[in-house]
Amino acid sequence: MPKTPARPVQPVPRFTLTRKEAAASLGMSLNHFERHVQPELKVALSGQLVLIPVNELERWVQRHARLLVEPPPVRLVRGDGSNGR
Repeated sequence: MPKTPARPVQPVPRFTLTRKEAAASLGMSLNHFERHVQPELKVALSGQLVLIPVNELERWVQRHARLLVEPPPVRLVRGDGSNGR
C-alpha cells in the first residue's frame, strides 16, 4: 500500500518562545535576558523546557519603556497680559 504524502503544516501563531528566541526578539544576549529580564516574567515549564509567553515580553517592554530625554516643562502663560509679574 503506497504511503500517503504528508500534509504540509500551515504556519501557526506562536504563543511562546524559547529563552533564546525571547532574548533575540528583545535584541539582547541570552545571558542578559536570563539575568535581567527572565526573573520578572511568568514562564511556562514543560519538563526542562522553559517557554516565555509572548504577551509577557510585551508587558515587560511596556513596563520598562522610558523616554531617554525628559520633555521640557510646560510653561503656563497667564491670559491677563501680566505674565505673572
